[in-house]
Amino acid sequence: MTYEYLKAFHLISIVCWFAGLFYIVRLFIYHTEAQDKSQTERDILSAQFKIMSRRLWYGITWPACIFTIIFGLALVYTTYWPLTGYYWLHLKLTLVLLLLVYQFKCHRIYKELQNNIFKHSSSFLRIWNEVATLFLFAIVFLAVLKTLQGIFYGIGAIVSLAVILMMAIKFYRKVRKD
Repeated sequence: MTYEYLKAFHLISIVCWFAGLFYIVRLFIYHTEAQDKSQTERDILSAQFKIMSRRLWYGITWPACIFTIIFGLALVYTTYWPLTGYYWLHLKLTLVLLLLVYQFKCHRIYKELQNNIFKHSSSFLRIWNEVATLFLFAIVFLAVLKTLQGIFYGIGAIVSLAVILMMAIKFYRKVRKD
């Protein structure tokens, strides 16, 4: 398989993985908020959210995660091996490992919700949903720019994005209360 094919499959897998991560936490929010409904509505909504979450999590998100890692490792091996001198790649791989920690935390939340355990508020989950966005920005900046200057610009963009997201969440919370 050539570099271009590996990269194409890697990018497709990344898109699917992040789509799954973005949507699964959104489903967590809806499932949590459904607990405030009447018993009949709550039962119907919870059953539906459990089905939707299971299909998304095991049918799209986990397979896309696994394929992202497989194609990513193949790219690293065919293009950047040995890893000496690729500091941006070391940082990118560290961020991917942290993204996997995020995925495992999402998996824990998924399991809790499947068992009707609601430990997190919808406000927490809304903030949690934005963590994947920060990972996406950081990893893309590193993968595209590949320079120390690019890393600093990427970090600046991530911090700026985090501030904007927090302001947007606070604004949304205020509008929702009114």
